[in-house]
Amino acid sequence: MSNLIHMPWLARRLTVTDSTDPTLIGVSGTVQDETRRTIRVMTESGPLTLAKDVIRFTIDDEEIDGAIVTQRPEDRINRRYRRT
Repeated sequence: MSNLIHMPWLARRLTVTDSTDPTLIGVSGTVQDETRRTIRVMTESGPLTLAKDVIRFTIDDEEIDGAIVTQRPEDRINRRYRRT
């Protein structure tokens, strides 16, 4: 796991690679905001709020499981994660 999980994600490109909701797979856009449980993405069709715990996504070609990053961004940046 690289250091990307500890960095701010604002203004980065996000693409949903897997989800329990099949309609979200393939959604991509620029991260506008992040809360404890959601990520707000500006897509071509407008803003979309995604629940972290139901998606797996890539940022800068690194895949991240949303279920393991369900905390506030300021807490996520300083947290230690297990290597997978």
